[in-house]
Amino acid sequence: MSIIEAGGGKVDIIQEGKGKDLILLPTLLADRSVYDEVAPYLAKFRLVTRIDFPGFGGSTSVGPRVEDYATMVVDTLNAIEISPQSDLLGNGFGGFVAVTLVIHNPARIDRLVLVDTGAGFPEPAKEPLRIMAKKVREGGMESVLDVAVKRMFPAPFIDQRPDIIENRKRRLATANPEIFAMAAESLTVLDNRAALAQIKNPTLIVVGLEDMTTPPDLSHELAAGIANAELVELPGIGHCPQLQDPDAFLNAICPFLKIPLP
Repeated sequence: MSIIEAGGGKVDIIQEGKGKDLILLPTLLADRSVYDEVAPYLAKFRLVTRIDFPGFGGSTSVGPRVEDYATMVVDTLNAIEISPQSDLLGNGFGGFVAVTLVIHNPARIDRLVLVDTGAGFPEPAKEPLRIMAKKVREGGMESVLDVAVKRMFPAPFIDQRPDIIENRKRRLATANPEIFAMAAESLTVLDNRAALAQIKNPTLIVVGLEDMTTPPDLSHELAAGIANAELVELPGIGHCPQLQDPDAFLNAICPFLKIPLP
């Protein structure tokens, strides 16, 4: 773990491995430990940097917009002198940040992997985000833990893996409620649809077909809007394939990232 100064605040990161840089951005509902099952393998071939978003670990608030998070990531990469041609992978909220980052800083990233994410939410899908933000402000993180895991995983997996579910709840409970609420609300005003055609980076889109948080239609919209994007569908998988089925996740991303299959 390392706390660095970037973007006018503190950013909590962890690095492991060696080779070409690979940055991993987590979903809104998790800290960087969401990649614990796959990071050790990826680090055999890459220098893997995992970033905690504001409100998790030692990372401090950067502002209320997704664009502020994208700027924070760029400032972090600059501060730790990561190559301009590193690869970037974002899951959920981290994917929205990654899309925003590449739209505004296309030369900063080489390959882009977008996991269960989108360019913007349709209006009906924004209301659950507003409700979650309101509940957190009124009742703290404990008030949304059960809802959060249901948005992360399909019901059968929740029943089969209580160990993972309890770990997710325990970690999410440590998040800063106000920063979490602002991040959730930031997704209700973001719309990158019109700018997707600007993305020229090689792009892979991975979608769990049972994702209830960012439904598959949002990933299909990304694939249609980004030129030559590749799309991999994972049947039976929810919002966090790297936790639910690490092997399927690695099999989906490794060929694109030119990493040997496990």
